[in-house]
This record gives sequence, C-alpha cells and structure tokens, in this order.
Amino acid sequence: MCYIVRGEKLLVFRHTEFSWEEVGIQVPAGSIQAGESPADAALREACEETGLTEFTVVRELGRDQFDVRPNRFETHRRHFFQLALHRTTPERWASQEDHDGLAPPTKLECFWIPLTAAHVLQSGQSAMIGRLFD
Repeated sequence: MCYIVRGEKLLVFRHTEFSWEEVGIQVPAGSIQAGESPADAALREACEETGLTEFTVVRELGRDQFDVRPNRFETHRRHFFQLALHRTTPERWASQEDHDGLAPPTKLECFWIPLTAAHVLQSGQSAMIGRLFD
C-alpha cells in the first residue's frame, strides 16, 4: 500500500471501466514479485498505476493482514509505505496499468483527496493513515 501525500492530500485512483460500487477508491498497491523487497514493490506499483516515476520511500508505516472474502478466499499480508512524489501534477489525470503486456490495460483516473477523507478507501486501505501523523 502506497500513501503518497502532498500537503494535506492523498493520491488515489479509481478504475474508469468499473463502477465506484464495484472497486471503490484505491491507493497504489499490488503484489510483491519474486526477489523484490516490499519497498521496491511499493515504488514499482506507484509508477505502474499513476504513470509517474519520481517517487521515493519516506518510511514504512506498518503491516497488517486483510481477509478479502467473499471476493476471493485469500488473506493478503500488506505492507504500508509513505512515499514522496518529487514533481507537480494536475488535480486529476488519466493513467493505465499495462500488466506487463499480459492482459489488456486497466484504465485509471488518478486524483488527490483530503487526508481527512481517507476513510473512503476500499478494502481497509486506510488502516495506517493515522500513522502519517506519528
């Protein structure tokens, strides 16, 4: 999970080909590839999902587990990182995740929300937001 913060705002995205009810609002996140550290995975996922590349890891905020049933019968072990973005962006922009060319691209819209609204994130992705203030 990547918390990319600028001032009092958090970078999030939504899938443009699915309804809010199906997929909600999300932060960049994904799976760790073989041989990859959790921090490197966070940086890669942030780049893949936002289309931006100027990120650095500020710190790891914590870890948790999330039971994704009934969507899938899995428990995800999650690492939460605060990332810094070293460039300006518009308030909203289109992006896409290319999935290494193995599947059709996923179309996304990235945008900034107030940190005070982070409770709207899907699947418990806001679990470590409070640690940004530690």
